[in-house]
Amino acid sequence: MSVFTDHLSQNYQTIAPDLRGYGKSQVKQPFEMTDHLEDIEQLLDGLKIDKCLIIGWSLGGILALELALRNPERFTGLILVATSGYPRGNHPPISWVDNLLTGIAGMINWIWPGNQWNINFFGKRSLFRYLIQQHTPTAYKYIAKQATPAYLQTSRPATIALRQALKNRYNRLAELGNISCDCLILAGECDRHITAISSQKTAANLPNSQFNCYPNTAHLFPWEIPDQVITDIDNWIKNHPNIVDIG
Repeated sequence: MSVFTDHLSQNYQTIAPDLRGYGKSQVKQPFEMTDHLEDIEQLLDGLKIDKCLIIGWSLGGILALELALRNPERFTGLILVATSGYPRGNHPPISWVDNLLTGIAGMINWIWPGNQWNINFFGKRSLFRYLIQQHTPTAYKYIAKQATPAYLQTSRPATIALRQALKNRYNRLAELGNISCDCLILAGECDRHITAISSQKTAANLPNSQFNCYPNTAHLFPWEIPDQVITDIDNWIKNHPNIVDIG
């Protein structure tokens, strides 16, 4: 989340916890997705934060929606990035060659972040081609610094919990009308993991929402066009001062 917090923390208090089973929040016991919600609520309670704006990317956006549905008075606004209340993807089948090339591209990129030869020879032929559309050194440096460590630090219980949730065919579109706070929904036009259409349907079901779709970008678009995304978030906050003026 540093692509957001490095900038926003200059003007606001920002909190970016590792979810249960991810990063430094390691667990060995099985858990369910609802445990994430309780963890976040307990964190906010412990920090004595009664109201806040919440930003959620991908799974984090689904959790943001669930938090707002559970306690709508607590959240002054939602920024939902590459996510949906009815997430649907159109990712092609993955072959062993895809996995091999992705592993090679990831390892080389970890050692030499943003190396153009690796981007051209391995990166564009790997599964990165479905995560990003703009194969720039900037995007690959974010992958090396953020995505690779996050992948390596994802626990087995977290993977199992996410797979189980996906099997349940999550759909909260009918309940989104109960969220009255201002919402900014951002999507990548070529996102194969959570399609832009499913993000747009979420925006259409939120009473006070703005939808931005970025051309020639995919699921990791904040790392492809970070300056544009941050500028749009800044402008949205300026146009909705109530979400940060919480006294």
